[in-house]
Amino acid sequence: MADFDRRTALKGGLTVSAVGLLGTTTISAAVAATGAVQEPTIHDTAAWGARPPNGAIEVQNHKPTYIVVHHTVDPGNVTDYTLEHAYWASRSIQNFHMDTRGWVDSGQQFTNSRGGHITEGRHRSLEILRGGTQHVLGANVGNNNSTCIGIENEGLYSKEDVTPALWDSLVKMVAYIASQYGISPEFIKGHRDFNSTECPGTVLYDRLPELRTAVGKLLGSASPKADLPEWPLLKPGDAGPRVQVAQELLRTRGFAVPVDGVFGQSTKDAVAAVAARNGLERDACGATMATDETGFLGSDVWPLIVGPGTDLRALKARLAG
Repeated sequence: MADFDRRTALKGGLTVSAVGLLGTTTISAAVAATGAVQEPTIHDTAAWGARPPNGAIEVQNHKPTYIVVHHTVDPGNVTDYTLEHAYWASRSIQNFHMDTRGWVDSGQQFTNSRGGHITEGRHRSLEILRGGTQHVLGANVGNNNSTCIGIENEGLYSKEDVTPALWDSLVKMVAYIASQYGISPEFIKGHRDFNSTECPGTVLYDRLPELRTAVGKLLGSASPKADLPEWPLLKPGDAGPRVQVAQELLRTRGFAVPVDGVFGQSTKDAVAAVAARNGLERDACGATMATDETGFLGSDVWPLIVGPGTDLRALKARLAG
């Protein structure tokens, strides 16, 4: 995946700039100064028998801005919670990313198994995280990899919840990353906050406010402020007022779609055309193995159909309602 967002200025003015409007949550001075959140057990690439990368691992001289939560889709919701299985899953993911995706290594920096075992994904991620000043460039958030550090959570969470062990390890891992880099809880995001994808699954995505609160407690920070609404994810087959808003915007962009509030074929085709014209990566996530995400309307497409001069707060309020 590209590590540079060609639409940084546009996207930054819409979704990501919510940061500037909200301010940040202050991490306690003791945590920020000492990295006081304890490092959880993280099994490095040597432990699970990773292949060597087939290209250079890029280490960028800045900290990541966002911690991004994913789900793997495959392996799915297995009931083998052993460390040996977690190692196997890490090898399987790396093979897929290198041999099928064509990436130099695992795309994500870390992987979290359903048994609660955390493994290093891309080589050098653990070393660089411990340093707390640099960022290993991954390939897990299309066009935003230079700002995001990603955690793949084993399983498919569109309808089912995570295991208690996975949740516990996710809280601890995210808190450790946040502590090392001085990232406040508002900046814990889901993959769909950046790309038009189901990832990390609706169930896990809906638990992100809970994750931010749990991480905030470990950081000793104030409760996270309420986020501005993220752009909603709309899919073919959806219906309702939000779909109608999208259709109105698409019509202003010259697409002859009905304004009937039904996400039918013509609306799907229009969204897919917008994505293609702007070079958005459509095969950006393992979720595509479970669902065809062509024509999904999410965080990277909304800014492309919103006209200049739009009152974004009013628009997002309308979409949230």
